[in-house]
Amino acid sequence: MQWKIYLAGEIHSNWREELTETIQSRGIEAAFYGPVTDHPASDDCGVHILGQEEQAFWKDRKGAGLNAIRTRTLIDQADIVIVRFGEKYRQWNAAFDAGYAAALGKPLIIVQPPEFDHALKEVNEAASAVARTNEQVADILTYVCAGKLRNFP
Repeated sequence: MQWKIYLAGEIHSNWREELTETIQSRGIEAAFYGPVTDHPASDDCGVHILGQEEQAFWKDRKGAGLNAIRTRTLIDQADIVIVRFGEKYRQWNAAFDAGYAAALGKPLIIVQPPEFDHALKEVNEAASAVARTNEQVADILTYVCAGKLRNFP
């Protein structure tokens, strides 16, 4: 079986590439999907395609609508949703993606540092697992997708 895994959350690091490479190196059959990670393209897609706006609210609204088509469709089709909350920026979109996935009953893995535990307590409660590192996520996926524990006696 090829698992469909949606990678939501922060876009300012290469965590997606690192996780994808690790999973592929373990021989797990998985296809990875995610949001558009080109930040300027994601922000400006609406006005680029549908026309300029004078107010930032309407500019953002157009872009969010187009991005939602991609995000909702890919989360709907995912077998597992992984949401990473990074340390540098507040990711309201990541919290929304986690809530959307939880509402759909999707298996949800949250990745976040310990200092976010309190702020994300409701999000974490909806998750099947809360990990701190990409390595932990890779181990979870190895177990779930292949039925193997890495380095298990």
